[in-house]
Amino acid sequence: MNGGKIIADVLKMHGVETLYTLCGGHIAPIYVEAEKSGIRVVDVRDEASAVFAADASGRLSGIPGVAVVTAGPGVTNAVTALKNAQMAQSPLLLLGGATATLLRGRGALQDIDQMALIKPHVKWAVRVGRLRDVAGVITRALHTALSGVPGPVFVEIPVDLLYDEATVREWYGKKGKGGDSIADKLMTWYIERHLGKLFGGVASVDALKHPAPTIPIAGGGGFNAAAVALKKAQKPVLLIGSGAMLLPRSASALSDAVGKLGIPAYLSGMARGLLGHTHSLLHLHERKKALREADLILLAGVPCDFRLDYGSHLNRHAVKIAVNRSRRELHKNIKPQQAIQADPGAFLIRLAETATDLPEWPEWKAHLHTLQEGREQEIARQGGALVKGINPVTLFMVLEKMLPANSVLIADGGDFAATAAYTLRPRKPLGWLDPGVFGTLGVGGGFALGAALHNPGDYVWIIYGDGSAAYSLMEFDTFAKNGMKVCAIIGNNGSWEQIARDQITMLGSAVATTMPRSDYHRIAEAFAGAGERVDMLESFAWAIQRAIASMDKGVPYIINADIGSTDFRKGSISM
Repeated sequence: MNGGKIIADVLKMHGVETLYTLCGGHIAPIYVEAEKSGIRVVDVRDEASAVFAADASGRLSGIPGVAVVTAGPGVTNAVTALKNAQMAQSPLLLLGGATATLLRGRGALQDIDQMALIKPHVKWAVRVGRLRDVAGVITRALHTALSGVPGPVFVEIPVDLLYDEATVREWYGKKGKGGDSIADKLMTWYIERHLGKLFGGVASVDALKHPAPTIPIAGGGGFNAAAVALKKAQKPVLLIGSGAMLLPRSASALSDAVGKLGIPAYLSGMARGLLGHTHSLLHLHERKKALREADLILLAGVPCDFRLDYGSHLNRHAVKIAVNRSRRELHKNIKPQQAIQADPGAFLIRLAETATDLPEWPEWKAHLHTLQEGREQEIARQGGALVKGINPVTLFMVLEKMLPANSVLIADGGDFAATAAYTLRPRKPLGWLDPGVFGTLGVGGGFALGAALHNPGDYVWIIYGDGSAAYSLMEFDTFAKNGMKVCAIIGNNGSWEQIARDQITMLGSAVATTMPRSDYHRIAEAFAGAGERVDMLESFAWAIQRAIASMDKGVPYIINADIGSTDFRKGSISM
C-alpha cells in the first residue's frame, strides 16, 4: 500500500472522475495510481491551467475539482488560480507535492515553506505526516471544500508517503553509513524510528469518519417574510449571481423556480444562461436604472462589491433582501431589511413553492423591456460604427446568431470579453464561465478544458483578448491530443484596450499597452489544431462554420479576428 493508491481510492469513492496535473517527481504515484483506479488523468502545459480546469470542473459538477502539482515551483505557479477559486467560491482540492519528511529544511530540491504561501488563499491547508492519516485527510478536505461557503483546500503530501514502504526504506537505507560507530548506529536508529511513525498503523485508517458537507438552509420565517414583501412590491428586481449556482445539479429546478416567481431578473457570473437566451424575464441591459427605480431588490448570491458600485446602484429606499451562504457578503456595503444566510439557489426554489398568488407586475415589466430595447438599439448603432478592422460589437452580434444550442462560453480578457458579455446570450444554465470577482486573466485554457471534459458533446468557445490569450494558448496542445471541441475567438487589435483607453486619456501615454498583431492562429496549427485569420465580418461568419465543422472532427480551432478599437466601453474600467 502506498499513499498514491490511498489518495486515488478516496477520490474514486467520492465521485472524482478527472484529475488535472503537470507531471513531477514529487507527485508521480498520485496520477499513476489514479489512472489505474479509472480516474482520467489530464496533463496540461502549466500548473495554473490544471487548477483553473479543476475550478471549472467543481463549478459545473458540484464535486470538488482536483489538481495535483509538484513541489516548489509547481505549487507557486498555482497560487493565482487558487486565489481565483477562493474568491469565486469554487470547490477544489489542490494536492501539492513536497520533499521527503526526513529532508525538510535541509536544502532538498524544491523544498520551501509551501504552507505559509498557501494558507491565506484556501479554506483549509494541511500537511500530512503519516501514511495512516492520508485517507482521513483527503476525505475531510473534499467535504471541507463543499461545506458552508465552498472554496479550495490544499493538502501537502511529502514524497516519501506516496511510494511503497520498501522503496522508501531503501532510499533512507542508503543515507545511513551502515558502520558500527555510535554515530552510525544512532543514525540508523533514528531513521528506523522515523519510518515506524511514517508507515505504522495503516490498517486502522477509516476514510469515512468525516460528516457530509453542510449547506446552510433558511428557516420558514425567511420564506414567509420574503413572500410578504414581494406581494407588497410594485417594482421588484431579482439579481442572481454565481452564489446561487453552487448546487449545479439543481440548475434546472432553479430555472423553473425563477420562471414561477415571475420577477424581472438580471443574471451575472455563473448564473448567466440560467434562463436560456429568450426568456421573457431575462434582462441584459440597463440594470443600473432598474435598480435605482426598484422598490424591492432581491440579491441571490450577489454581493454589493465594485460590480454594484459598492451598493450605490441600489435605490436607498427600496426593500432589500439578501440571500448568501456567506455571512460576510450578506452585509457587504449594505444593510438589508432581510439578511438570510442560506444557499441562494435552494432558497429561490423553496420560495417559489411557498410564495403563492404573487402579482404579475405587467407595467413594471413593460417599462424594463422598453429600457432594454432602447439599449439594444443603441448597441446596434454602435456596432455600425466604422473602425479599422471588424467592429467587435458587430462581430459578437454575428456570433450570437450562429451559436449552437449546446455551447459553453468562456470569457477570458478585458475589453473584448466584456463586450461579449453585453452581446452574447448563453444558451443554457451553466453555459457561461468567467473568472469572477478576482478578474483574473489566463483562465481560458483551463476553464475550457474543464468544461470540455464535463460536457464532451458541447461546443466550447473561448472569448480571448489578444493580451489574455497568451496566458493559455499552449493548452491547444492539450485540446488537440484529447480531441476536444474547443474554439478560441481572439479579438486582435494589438492593444491591452481596457487599460489603454483610460491610460491614454488620463495620462497621455500608451506605454506598455501595445502589442504586435500576431498570427495567433498558427499556434493551433503547431499543435495539430486548425485556425485562420479574418479581417472582415463576412469572413468571420464563414470561419464560425468552419470552426464548428473542425470541432465536430475533434480538431480545436482558433479564429484570429482583426478587430478595431471602439469607444463602446469607454469609462467602464473598475478599480
